[in-house]
Amino acid sequence: MLKKGLLLISILYTVILTTLCLVRLDNMPNVGVAFSDKIFHLLAYVVLTFLWINTFSYKFKLKKQRAILYGAVFCIVFGIVIEVLQGSLTSYRSSDFYDVVANTCGVLLTVLFLSIKKLAVIKK
Repeated sequence: MLKKGLLLISILYTVILTTLCLVRLDNMPNVGVAFSDKIFHLLAYVVLTFLWINTFSYKFKLKKQRAILYGAVFCIVFGIVIEVLQGSLTSYRSSDFYDVVANTCGVLLTVLFLSIKKLAVIKK
């Protein structure tokens, strides 16, 4: 059931993430954690990458390695495009190289996790 709606979930999450990255976010609470913005970026891209890799794998029937490659490339390019759009389309947001780094780390963390999970063999 979840696999059937995976493409829709991935698109919806991508649209929501895009919207959050491009709208004005005034009066956001301060969580008191250094680099909390970068942590949010990393976690958001872990979820984004996980969704798209699974979409490429299950919906588009790609082999796992190809799905991981396509998902990773898509999410890294998406993160770069969003940062460029923040700097060029909005006057209240700015491009940040370290956001791209955090996004990419989230992508690579997901790829690493899925690659290790793929290699792990559980014997009964």
